[in-house]
Amino acid sequence: MPAENLLQLSSSVPRVLVLLGPTASGKTLLGVHLALRLNAEIISADSRQVYREMTIGTAKPDAELLARVPHHFIDTLDVGEDFDAGSFADAARIRLAEISGRGSPAIVVGGSTLYLRALIHGFDDLPKGDDGIRQRLIDELETFGATALHQRLQSLDPEQAAKFDASKTQRLIRSLEVIELTGEKISILQKGNSTKPQIDFVIFGLELPRGVLYERINRRVDEMMQHGFLEEARSLFDKHSSQMAERKINALETVGYAELFRYFRGDLSLDAAVEKIKQHTRNYAKRQLTFFRNQFSMYWLAAPQSETELILTVDGIVSIFSTTLSRSASPLE
Repeated sequence: MPAENLLQLSSSVPRVLVLLGPTASGKTLLGVHLALRLNAEIISADSRQVYREMTIGTAKPDAELLARVPHHFIDTLDVGEDFDAGSFADAARIRLAEISGRGSPAIVVGGSTLYLRALIHGFDDLPKGDDGIRQRLIDELETFGATALHQRLQSLDPEQAAKFDASKTQRLIRSLEVIELTGEKISILQKGNSTKPQIDFVIFGLELPRGVLYERINRRVDEMMQHGFLEEARSLFDKHSSQMAERKINALETVGYAELFRYFRGDLSLDAAVEKIKQHTRNYAKRQLTFFRNQFSMYWLAAPQSETELILTVDGIVSIFSTTLSRSASPLE
């Protein structure tokens, strides 16, 4: 059976291969090789690569890779435009249907945890945001601090408050906003009102020894700095610093940019900022792996570390995927 037919068989429910892994695990290159083998298009599930001006700091696929395989949700928005997990899931499902309608398979590649959860598990059908309520909560955050708002959430919805700490200000504000809009606990709304997509996702996850992963992260940060990340971040800082003083721009709170912005403000030396980027990226990779293991049932594979291993991994994924057509194989959790 030709490899490109593997993604289109077995049932009337669309079947989509998902490749996920922590940052710096090599999923971008592997995804391109898989897409070439399967004659597929790639859906990028990266919440920062969607922004046009954020290239080096997000490790966006280079022009050569983008030219070899059609990619979706890369360089789609301007910094400052909102695009949350629910928006991505809605748009990605539409795009998946369009790709399927062309007779082509699709591969979802990414590591943004909330994007992946919204697409694969569905997302809670919560009310849309209210600009007035949100702005008031942001003002209260600046006046009283995140700890005070988190304590308020704890009194209103202890179960929701236990899911994250006060540092997760975006989730904190959204939780309080939903409670105010509905008069209900968000934890109860999430349990009882979920839209699950009618798509058969077959998920593959990349893992590698922690020491190797951390070494890759450190090396990649150094390479980013050598290839113009400082200048890219400076351009964004100069363009958006006045707006950031008035409102939060979520995209620019990304690891890497946030630390360099502190350097531009004089809060950190450049060396200290780079070390913070490495540390925070390592922490993020650890959280990604924990999230993936807790949220998804998948086939875990060793991340390739050479060209030979890359080819063998592509072969392995295609082979495993073909066995799932009969559903006799079970993901290894």
